[in-house]
Amino acid sequence: MKKLLFLFSFSFLILNCSSNDNNQIDETPTTNEESLYFPPINSDTWETKTLAEAGWNESQLQPLLDFLDEKNTKGFIMLHNGKIVIESYMNGHNANSIWYWASAGKTLTATVSGIAQDEGFLNIENKVSDYIGTGWTSATLNKENLITCKHLLSMTSGLDDETGDDVSPENLQYLADAGSRWAYHNVYVKMQDVVAQATGQDWDTYFNEKLRNKIGMTGSWVNLNALSVYWSNTRSMARFGLMTLANGKWEDQQIISESYTNQATNTSQNINLAYGYLWWLNGKSSFQLPTTQTEFTGELIPNAPADMFAGLGKNDQKVYVVPSKNLVVIRMGEVANTDNSSFGLSNFDNDLWQKINAVIN
Repeated sequence: MKKLLFLFSFSFLILNCSSNDNNQIDETPTTNEESLYFPPINSDTWETKTLAEAGWNESQLQPLLDFLDEKNTKGFIMLHNGKIVIESYMNGHNANSIWYWASAGKTLTATVSGIAQDEGFLNIENKVSDYIGTGWTSATLNKENLITCKHLLSMTSGLDDETGDDVSPENLQYLADAGSRWAYHNVYVKMQDVVAQATGQDWDTYFNEKLRNKIGMTGSWVNLNALSVYWSNTRSMARFGLMTLANGKWEDQQIISESYTNQATNTSQNINLAYGYLWWLNGKSSFQLPTTQTEFTGELIPNAPADMFAGLGKNDQKVYVVPSKNLVVIRMGEVANTDNSSFGLSNFDNDLWQKINAVIN
């Protein structure tokens, strides 16, 4: 996502974010052997646990919150085994406020694409033109037909990433064969068209029915020219992170198959090892970043756990999921460093995890 396109002015468009908005908290003691907790779908309650119950370092909480505040954070949540341990709002934000996910919302598109595959409507190994017809790019027919849904999900379409966010055919120009080049590109949004055509429902309806409503999220998609951006409160982002931590389950209901979830949150191709299906992956030996073809050696976020995967959005919108620690961390807000408006990853990630580690270790 290369432009924010005045996202701030569109917050008033979100009309359906009220079902979870009272955000009552029911604090219940936990045990050391607790199972994963899921907050009720049709209730505002969400069980909590204290830092002491989580075995965390209480003396490091205030330094973490001070850091978040000074870095323009608006909403911050940390879940352990599904229960809220830390929830804080600042800089004019509150529990009812909505905010944009930016590119962290790409993970929503990946998830709903997987649900459509689970239901037999599509196969991500099939070419995109099987679902939305030919001529959706400016490439020749034989080159266009090389592009599968999986290529869109893994950012390996081979289309020119320097032509901007617009995904009209004249802007989607051939640069390399699909599967031979990784490049961060807004063309992934065509997967929303694929899902709509394959299911016979519009994107918003299918998304709401198959994902949002089933896990108690609120929020809406806002279409801004070529961009489709999700807005919600902070707890809705936490609900999504929790479902992914649970390998696609919500309580006893499998929302998306575990096998697809595992594929989505592991390396999807051999060019950028740190990228799954629109999820960023830590702990790999190398990574690439948006707008560059440079391969960097080392882990994406060295201070974060190696098994962490993340949705990363412009201006530091973050969904971190850490299976080894049963941890979900959410950060919403303005850009943390005013001289760095990264499309996803920024130096804020590593600095934030230094503060988080002081709390949880």
